[in-house]
Amino acid sequence: MRYVVMFEKSATGYSAYLPDLPGCVAPAKTLKKVRELIREAVEMHIESMREHGEPVPEPTTLVDSVTVTA
Repeated sequence: MRYVVMFEKSATGYSAYLPDLPGCVAPAKTLKKVRELIREAVEMHIESMREHGEPVPEPTTLVDSVTVTA
């Protein structure tokens, strides 16, 4: 499965989350580290859902971008 990951810059680093997997998040000081941590978090999150007999949501979030001239 291929999920959309949202990355946000904060005052202390970065955070990442997946709209299609509520509760699956990761914070880190660098973008490189948060990418690593969110991949691990997704694997653990899905593994836990399966262990508890919960359905794993299919990816449904779509991403696009808009260019704005200011």
